Amino acid sequence: MEEKREKNYSEEFLFSLLQKMLLIRRFEETSSHMYGLRKIGGFLHLYIGQEAVGVGSISAINQASDYVLTAYRDHGIALAMGMKPGVLMAELYGKETGCSRGKGGSMHFFDAEKNFLGGNGIVGAHIPVATGVGLKIRNKNENGVVLCFFGDGAIHQGSFHESLNMAQIWGLPVLYICENNQYGMGTDFRRVSAVTDFTVLGQSYDIKGKQVDGMDVLEVYEAVKEQLETIRKIKKPGFLEIKTYRYKGHSMSDPARYRTKEELEAYRQQDPVLLLKVKMINEKMLTEEEFLKLDAAVKKQCDEAVLFAEKSRIPPVESLYEDVYREG
Repeated sequence: MEEKREKNYSEEFLFSLLQKMLLIRRFEETSSHMYGLRKIGGFLHLYIGQEAVGVGSISAINQASDYVLTAYRDHGIALAMGMKPGVLMAELYGKETGCSRGKGGSMHFFDAEKNFLGGNGIVGAHIPVATGVGLKIRNKNENGVVLCFFGDGAIHQGSFHESLNMAQIWGLPVLYICENNQYGMGTDFRRVSAVTDFTVLGQSYDIKGKQVDGMDVLEVYEAVKEQLETIRKIKKPGFLEIKTYRYKGHSMSDPARYRTKEELEAYRQQDPVLLLKVKMINEKMLTEEEFLKLDAAVKKQCDEAVLFAEKSRIPPVESLYEDVYREG
């Protein structure tokens, strides 16, 4: 990873980054609590620890023209895209007011109006879809770029390699982003990968890659911004390996006993929320009192999201076969 360069950012911009990361953190903690109370069923993959990746990346895009697709750990990306916490919580509850009408759950957050084309429950299955969106942009001569997020566990799927090869051959505006949180489910990525620098895999298809510190929201922002500018200019795909860390298990059923307390504690010292908070306090852009006020406001948002989900109705039985096929 390259040496970090200090840049000047406005207080308003940094505050917005902090607010979004804090909202993701508290929303995920609330989701975990509701899951424990059996209000939420099925799978639940939390984004705690990876907030800087989603917020930094999405802050660099043009949401009017760019598209975003991700895998099943999609809550953080959805919130960074501006989806409402109440709608997302309702989806987790399986309620009709959810973004997928309660039918998708945790792994299928979606908002076409915001150009967020969703999470996906199958490892690597959305990578060809994102590549297809890139083909649409190219064929219609648009100026958009597709951000395609996936985990290190998807990096050896055939869909990844086929997509990168086609994107380079056809000159598709897709930024492939590997969120390397160090573990594919319960397996350290170094145990299953012949290469530990995943940018090498991008170079195999003549796509120049870069490793990024995913615990630093500003480094993520700058790296994605730079890639987007290049992709729009040369009309070719890009690749980033953003190295991050999840503080919780793979899903709610995972106690994460495959890693040591020392490892977890070392990464907690790099908490992306606290790093930005400390930076802003040191630069006199934030006080502890202001942070606590922001945190309280975010927690209230999450409480209101739960209340919205609780009050929403369960989808009627007759909606079971709706949204399966395109009508008309």
